[in-house]
Amino acid sequence: MAMKKFLNDPATLTKELLEGLALCYSNKVNLVGEKIVVRAAPKAQDKVAVISLGGAGHEPALSGFVGEGMLDASVVGDIFAAPGAPKVLEALRMFNREAGILLVTLNHAGDRMSASKALRDAEKEGIKVREIVTHEDISAGIDVDPEEKRGLAGCVPLYKVVGAAAEQGMSLDEIYDLGERFNQQMATLAVAMTGCTHPQNGGVIATLPEDEMEIGMGQHGEAGGGRSKVLTADETAARMVEPLMKATGVKSGDTALLVLNGVGATTLMELFLVYRKTSQILADSGITLVPGVCDELLTVQEMAGFQMILCKLDADHIPLLAAKANTPYWTV
Repeated sequence: MAMKKFLNDPATLTKELLEGLALCYSNKVNLVGEKIVVRAAPKAQDKVAVISLGGAGHEPALSGFVGEGMLDASVVGDIFAAPGAPKVLEALRMFNREAGILLVTLNHAGDRMSASKALRDAEKEGIKVREIVTHEDISAGIDVDPEEKRGLAGCVPLYKVVGAAAEQGMSLDEIYDLGERFNQQMATLAVAMTGCTHPQNGGVIATLPEDEMEIGMGQHGEAGGGRSKVLTADETAARMVEPLMKATGVKSGDTALLVLNGVGATTLMELFLVYRKTSQILADSGITLVPGVCDELLTVQEMAGFQMILCKLDADHIPLLAAKANTPYWTV
């Protein structure tokens, strides 16, 4: 796979892309130093701050969701790499407040290692912080230990729920409870038709034959074990939504959120076809959907495919999903 991208020096790629984000959305976000993106209009100090962390290269995630009603800050690592613990601790110090901080960490080894070290150091300094770890990927199996499940794009609707709760002035414990219930009732399954390249070195990350797709491929090209010939949109929707329904426990009479996250090279046309069939299957099962999302939220460069996210909703999640948000890539 030949890499064709508009780049400058690979060594300054993350710095430059974050500068571009901050310049483009200067009314919504600011760049502090090189790798912490914060709200342009800070939240009141008496409200809980919500922070997340992760590698660059997955734009708009995660920094594109910094702003009113979602994240207060995103701590950014290099391309496909976790930020170091010192940078995470720097952000925690920056947002230290009596109301506390909620740290949202995706379940990937580097992210977990950095977050754990930063949290230990923050505790020693008396910083009030709780952590939610997202682990909604069910490609390894529905019943496996959550520690074996990756965090995928389900972090984004979680940011919406906890961010709205924080904006409304709920306590750290209340926000944690809301967010953790949402987290436990969320499941994601990804499908890929092509892999991608690493934009700093041109290395190929995963390959698939022209006539095959793989259900379960991770957002860094990790194997999923579900290879098959390329299926139609309807066939793909049916194959993916059934295990997600089982994993979330959603049933007739329940309300749910359906999100389709394009991972880089899949068109909205394709996503809408899959959403159409998936929503029909859920409706036939007696499940009511709130307004959903078909968009690129967390990408993997030029990978073709998408992540299907299904969330069983409690009554108190619904108004939070509909609450006002004003970030570069999520507005209500």
